[in-house]
Amino acid sequence: MKTILLSSRRYGVWRAAGKRLALGAAVVFTLGAGNSVAFAETLTITALGDSLTQGYGLPQGEGLVPQLQAWLDARGQDVTLINAGVSGDTTTGGLARLDWTLSDQPDAMIVALGGNDLLRGIDPALSRQNLEAILTRLEAEGIPTLLVGLPAPGNYGAEYQQQFAAMYPELAEAHGALLVPDMMAPLMARVAEGAAPDSVMQGDMIHPNPTGVGLIVEQLGPMVEELIERAR
Repeated sequence: MKTILLSSRRYGVWRAAGKRLALGAAVVFTLGAGNSVAFAETLTITALGDSLTQGYGLPQGEGLVPQLQAWLDARGQDVTLINAGVSGDTTTGGLARLDWTLSDQPDAMIVALGGNDLLRGIDPALSRQNLEAILTRLEAEGIPTLLVGLPAPGNYGAEYQQQFAAMYPELAEAHGALLVPDMMAPLMARVAEGAAPDSVMQGDMIHPNPTGVGLIVEQLGPMVEELIERAR
């Protein structure tokens, strides 16, 4: 038996073609009664992120991934979400564990990193470099991606804020990824409407509570459905 080594880009082409063939072969028609039934494979989507993805401080089942899974289930989507969120992870950490994350052979990826870069005041150039490397790898392997951004506070200065804000849309456009520019936007909108911050945030005012996660899911859900269409 020969072992064939493929470059990442060739593997991406092969993988995408293989999935199209597998999906086509999975369509089965039952004859006799005049009815047809189509069976499609369950897609796997991995969410690569930090504590916001992992579900820090929340009861089991109330974090981002389980709430998003429930939202997709209710919509009839045949998808399994994998939680690859690690509390405290930076974009550097996300890149370092990308090989391990891809070992599950996901059909699509959600990349939600950068919050801890902000908390530590990491140079936006380094954050961009790390996200660029992640998206380049996923693009080469033919894995559709949804990039989820965060807003930068002004306490590091206007230049830092502008560089960080521009990073997500520019990278998404460069790599053909779907984009949610600001994960926390629906929570901030709720507060701007007059709701108390602790109605959507945990006591640390960094992580969303279950209600806040629900608002995030309402924003992410339609984009994840678009990601699913790309993966199919």
